[in-house]
Amino acid sequence: MIKVAVAGTRGFPGIQGGVETHCEHLYPHLVNRGCDVTVFTRKPYVGIYTGTYKGIKLIPLDCPRNKFLEAIVHTFKSVLKARELNPDILHIHAVGPSFFAPLARILGIRVIVTNHGPDYERQKWPLPAKMFLRFCERMGMTYANEIITIARNIAYDVKRKYGRDSFIIPNGVEIPSIADTGNILEDFKLQKQKYILTIGRFVPEKGYDDLIAAFNKGGFGQWKLVIVGDADHEDKYSRELKAKAGKNKNIILTGFLSGKPLQEIYSHAGLFVIPSYHEGLPIVLLEAMSYGLSCIASDIPANKNVELREERFFKTGDAESLAAKIKEFISKPWGEEDRKKQVEIIAEKYNWNKIADETLTIYKKTLKILV
Repeated sequence: MIKVAVAGTRGFPGIQGGVETHCEHLYPHLVNRGCDVTVFTRKPYVGIYTGTYKGIKLIPLDCPRNKFLEAIVHTFKSVLKARELNPDILHIHAVGPSFFAPLARILGIRVIVTNHGPDYERQKWPLPAKMFLRFCERMGMTYANEIITIARNIAYDVKRKYGRDSFIIPNGVEIPSIADTGNILEDFKLQKQKYILTIGRFVPEKGYDDLIAAFNKGGFGQWKLVIVGDADHEDKYSRELKAKAGKNKNIILTGFLSGKPLQEIYSHAGLFVIPSYHEGLPIVLLEAMSYGLSCIASDIPANKNVELREERFFKTGDAESLAAKIKEFISKPWGEEDRKKQVEIIAEKYNWNKIADETLTIYKKTLKILV
């Protein structure tokens, strides 16, 4: 049995964030393959609950709920706690937490780092934070025993900057069932197939300013815009975004959703939009495609890693281009055959069973277990 400790995630289930969704789905599959998995969670998000989730041991560690300090403080405590548990592998997610890969190695722990993308490109970070995150990435990519990247362009950057090969293992998605209920639609007075959907945190790099500006240009008839999510750390940007949305009665902010309400809001959308400036490999886009939704996306490299036709991309940061693309695709037929074909592609390429098998192979390689 391989004993794995996990750092770099806020926790799960039902915690907002791409890394959180990734970990919530990956580690139950690894438990089913015989791994002993412990995940260090962050108390400000999950409370003091110590227990198990689908066979995963959850250990909450305290840290400040502060976007500049929480990951660093929490990961430092996680590495020290991991030393007590003596795992075979410490699996660190994201470049910020990978700052502590050298410390873990000094303490005699084998380290795997999953690089979910260059976080220092996110618009929310001031220059000093961007510089520090670049240094964190260097520490992780230099001192990890093995590196996993979630997309080809990230693997290329790691090879170019640090001269190291990585294993490309994408994010995955569980193929959902389509909800036959619509309680959340009734709550927000939405009509099936008559709303544009986007999902994510309220941070500048998600591009929701552009989406609101595009929607405000009008010409969408009875359609509404639904933005699911919220800010992890309320700030000037998130407050201004909510104020902009509040000026148009056809823009609906639902707050963070999970479980059945999220399933319903996905199931009955007419168009899904991801207007991001930065992503690693966007789980929300994969999820939307797994529901068979018609999707459009900004033309960043991360989004272009996903199987969308070229016509479904719009110029990043261009509200005019986005408005035109929305108008085009809410009018374009999207039938059952289109849905099925898209779901089949997603099910084949972004399968969590396959992802778990590939991750386990890397664990065994790191431990020099013959496979």
